[in-house]
Amino acid sequence: MPVIATAGHIDHGKSALVLALTGTDPDRLREEKERGLTIDLGFAVLRLPSGDEISVVDVPGHERFIKNMLAGVGGVDLVLLVVAADEGVMPQTREHLAIIDLLAVESGVVALTRADLVDADALIEAEASVRKTLGGTTLEAAPILACSAVTRQGLDDILGAIQQQLARTPARRDLGRPRLPVDRAFSMPGFGTVVTGTLIDGSLSAGQDVELLPGGLHARVRGLQNHGRQVEIAQPGRRTAVNLAGIGVEELHRGMVLASPNTYRATSSIDVRLRAVPYLERPARHNLTVTFHAGASESEAKLVLLDADSLSAGEEAWAQLRLADPAVVVRGDRFIVRDANGTIGGGLVVDTDVRRHRRFHGPTVAALETLSRGSPEDALLLAIERLQPAGVREVTHAAGLAEDDATRLVTKLAQDGRIVSFGEPTPAESIVYTAAGFEALGREAAAALADYHREFPLRSGMPREELLSTRGW
Repeated sequence: MPVIATAGHIDHGKSALVLALTGTDPDRLREEKERGLTIDLGFAVLRLPSGDEISVVDVPGHERFIKNMLAGVGGVDLVLLVVAADEGVMPQTREHLAIIDLLAVESGVVALTRADLVDADALIEAEASVRKTLGGTTLEAAPILACSAVTRQGLDDILGAIQQQLARTPARRDLGRPRLPVDRAFSMPGFGTVVTGTLIDGSLSAGQDVELLPGGLHARVRGLQNHGRQVEIAQPGRRTAVNLAGIGVEELHRGMVLASPNTYRATSSIDVRLRAVPYLERPARHNLTVTFHAGASESEAKLVLLDADSLSAGEEAWAQLRLADPAVVVRGDRFIVRDANGTIGGGLVVDTDVRRHRRFHGPTVAALETLSRGSPEDALLLAIERLQPAGVREVTHAAGLAEDDATRLVTKLAQDGRIVSFGEPTPAESIVYTAAGFEALGREAAAALADYHREFPLRSGMPREELLSTRGW
């Protein structure tokens, strides 16, 4: 069941359109209904002309609730960008579009709402303005369709376009390491603790043990649901509700990640490729304090520019983000950074759990280039070099690869003599070094033994435990 999200300026009719398309009012909070304003995420199920059902996440349009919008739009398959025909492109239209572009959401449909309130000429003008605004973004070629939630004009066209766009969207891969960024945590009478989110990177099964990060809390999956339907296995790419045993709702919050135990770890330092939004008014300077958003998580962070002193509108740079609160992110994830004035930029997570780098350091920049643009083989070799000695599962996670792909590459690299793999009968359980790293280890061991024999010439040999403790192995 694919997941789509709305986007667009406040009061342009996102929730009204979702209600007209699905029959479900996504504004679930009393305050939302009283104020006529979407504050938090809303959810609905949409039936397409084919009979297939998809999940809809309705997000707030007001600038004060951008953090809630970001929690809902990450990891979706398609965005339904809503622009009111009688108002046209507005500030939050541009900001939401920039976020969609930075998150690399490539499938979209633009709904030109309130078409019943304008004449034909105004509608043509509004469509031309929207098309110009989409230029240069991931939604540049998205269909723009006039519609009205009141008269139901164009709703069938919207449904057909969503179905057509989703048919071109690749299915989510099962990488064997599930994670569910938690966007809601609540308690239900008769069930207990429930968390919801969009499941990615793997499947979950009823009865399995899970871990919630940051914090390392443990629980068991009591039950799973996809939009009210009980399932035994939840597949990646679907909105999923997880009923948890062994944990209280007061221990959980939005931004945590539910995962298989010992698969992920939270990090406070990440290397990224950062691109500034095209409308940035003031350059983002080195050492700026920003708010970091990835998945459903949010944290204050220090922006360390590695190859520039500042970043102007539309420019890119290598950077390190040092988070005040640890987050669970992996290589290949997308992120957004904001400050008090709005969205600054975003981009690609290149490496996680990293040490501090020297600024304007050529080898560091070259390594980041390799990680971001190199082959899976290059990424795996760099991960082994940084973490050695390390288990294959650890370097697989660091390189952002599927387990089967990493296992195949480990076998190939070992056969080519580029790495040394030993310790277990199967590649997936092996301990690995680069060839150069293993040679360096041998030289260190030989030097330690030589020092020992000089100090104790009458002893037959150096105890293993002493060798390990002396070298910090």
